[in-house]
Amino acid sequence: MSQTVPRILAFGDNVVDCYRDQKRMFPGGNCVNHAVFARRFGAETAYAGAVSDDAAGRAIRDAFLAEGVETSLLRFLPGQTAYCVIATEGGERVFVGANLGVSIIAPSPADLAWMKTADAVHTGRSSHVDAWLAHFASLTRVSYDFATIRDEDRIETVAPHCFLAGFSGGGMSRDEAQALAGTALRHGARWAVITRGGEGALLVGQDGIYEAPAVPMQPVDTLGAGDTFIARTLVGLLRDEAPETILRGAAEAAAQTCLSPGAFGHGVPMMVDLSSALTIEEIYARTRPVPGPEVEPAAAAYEKRATKTFS
Repeated sequence: MSQTVPRILAFGDNVVDCYRDQKRMFPGGNCVNHAVFARRFGAETAYAGAVSDDAAGRAIRDAFLAEGVETSLLRFLPGQTAYCVIATEGGERVFVGANLGVSIIAPSPADLAWMKTADAVHTGRSSHVDAWLAHFASLTRVSYDFATIRDEDRIETVAPHCFLAGFSGGGMSRDEAQALAGTALRHGARWAVITRGGEGALLVGQDGIYEAPAVPMQPVDTLGAGDTFIARTLVGLLRDEAPETILRGAAEAAAQTCLSPGAFGHGVPMMVDLSSALTIEEIYARTRPVPGPEVEPAAAAYEKRATKTFS
């Protein structure tokens, strides 16, 4: 493991966040955001995932190129790039609708080869690759964003593979957040980070509980703040930084993210057909998880026929 330049692969979900009132779209999605933020924090990062050769997909690619994220594993498939329709109310994001497009994919042999050379891979619930986590963990450390999942059965399945388990704990009390982190560690996670919005955050490991208050500010857009926090936490852990240093840096970086629209900028005019938008509930009801490695060869063969890569 590099002490100064961690090597991180972000695998999975992507979207363009479409702000209808502004008629602008911003590259985003948990794994896209993580790749960009970890790169800004000094890591070497790559993103593995799929978009389409449309305005939205090119916006994601162009943002990666501008930010120095490696794009050799960025593929595009026939169809539509994933999108999310966003409204903002008092600086807080409100999801109006979304479509996952072509973003839900299995890892390719090239993805797994890069992962094997990495200090960590980051993915999460929105990537729908839980069946691959054991294999990921056999190659490198796993950072997993549970988002708002608090179901212990789901945590029990995922946490054994996690170096870092991240949770969005807005509205949770300190005791509830501590209990949630304890659940993740009890089931095998090495570290758990719980972000609680304006109430600060907890980082919990086998040797203790560490806390940081939120940095006071007036938010313009909170989109991406949690992803910022988790990315800074992972980079800090891989660098063996003190937990107090990690939390302080993560809180400051998350506050900065809230001061501009979109998760990390790079907004462009919105050119997305929103007629296929579904509710978040419909998406999670309809989306099938990616099959695991035991059935991967057939899926990989199909994707090899259908896929090309950005240059």
